[in-house]
Amino acid sequence: MKLNDLRPNEGAKKSRKRVGRGIAAGQGKTAGRGTKGQGARSGGGKGAYFEGGQLPLARRLPFKRGFTNIRRVEYQAVNLHRLAEFDFGGETVTPELMAAVGLVKKASERVVILGDGDIEGAVNIQAHRFSATAKEKIEAAGGKAEVIPFSA
Repeated sequence: MKLNDLRPNEGAKKSRKRVGRGIAAGQGKTAGRGTKGQGARSGGGKGAYFEGGQLPLARRLPFKRGFTNIRRVEYQAVNLHRLAEFDFGGETVTPELMAAVGLVKKASERVVILGDGDIEGAVNIQAHRFSATAKEKIEAAGGKAEVIPFSA
């Protein structure tokens, strides 16, 4: 067998219908569009979201409209009062340590420290982001807020 011998299977390829080419062609006169009406006209037919005159779904669900930012960065939030519940024993608090004690679900995702609550004692905290109030409170307690880069 050679490449020039290859042919599609019998019946696999149909020739297109040439409509509007006279009675003998079988699709003359109305060209398969029926007689009169919206579908018989050029440019006729209904729009993609037309629902027979009832209010289309896209207009019945106003809350589904809007914008989703595909570049949104999601963070796992941890408040200072949650950090204060644990005694880390002078150890640097990392996302891995937070995940181990159950403050965050995954150590592999970004963590943000928020300033709700107070923290006692000097604690070094590493996270991907800190709120301004959290950073203030950590440094006021003698600790250090270290921003670490995110590696996916």
